Amino acid sequence: MKLISILVAASCLTAQAFGVSQRPAIKKISSNPALVPSGLRNTHKVPDATVSPLFRDAALTRGGAVPGWAAYNEALDKNPITAKALTSAVGFFLGDLLAQLFIVKSGVLDIRRLVTLTVFGLIYHGPSGHFFYNWLDGKIKGTDGKSVATKVAIDQVIWCPIFMCVFFTYLGLAAGDSLTTIGNKIKADLFTAVQGSWKIWPLVHAVNFKFISTKHRLIFINGVQIMFNMFLSLLGSK
Repeated sequence: MKLISILVAASCLTAQAFGVSQRPAIKKISSNPALVPSGLRNTHKVPDATVSPLFRDAALTRGGAVPGWAAYNEALDKNPITAKALTSAVGFFLGDLLAQLFIVKSGVLDIRRLVTLTVFGLIYHGPSGHFFYNWLDGKIKGTDGKSVATKVAIDQVIWCPIFMCVFFTYLGLAAGDSLTTIGNKIKADLFTAVQGSWKIWPLVHAVNFKFISTKHRLIFINGVQIMFNMFLSLLGSK
């Protein structure tokens, strides 16, 4: 429960750090369009996943909430795959670093393990997340309850096991393990990893798919995932 509470708090703080705030409610003036001046008529469209009702106008958010936020948004626009790859590299680096410093406490930093997990974030988590979430938001538009629930289900039932299999395969290959050893590792730990994900990520992704825009999904995920990566790094190093 402590880990879940920390992750939920982290998701809220991550969103707050980006300069997010609830938009004020729009009062209903009249149900008859003919009685409403054209300038005041509600032309609001059903929100899709490419915009977020939590993020302020880009002109106000960029460079205001977080140092470097403007440059990061520019990188997301010009080189999204590179920006997201580096974002995930930082997330996995911090996750394993914190795990080694505060959980393992061996007294000696395992540089090879730290580099291995950082590279995984760089070459797989960031790029694959970019394509997967862009595809998912393209196929399932909208931020209504049904759309959000469907996205969460697809992410956790289909994408999560695939991700975990790739994660364990990568670690095995990096360690020089045989395919048989890697297969046994997946059989032994896959369900544990997926169960760990199911305890945390459905709630986090409900916030993610409801309130966070497509291009900011990975930085939001990595802001929360630093704690989850501590769990993954420990599980992967067994």
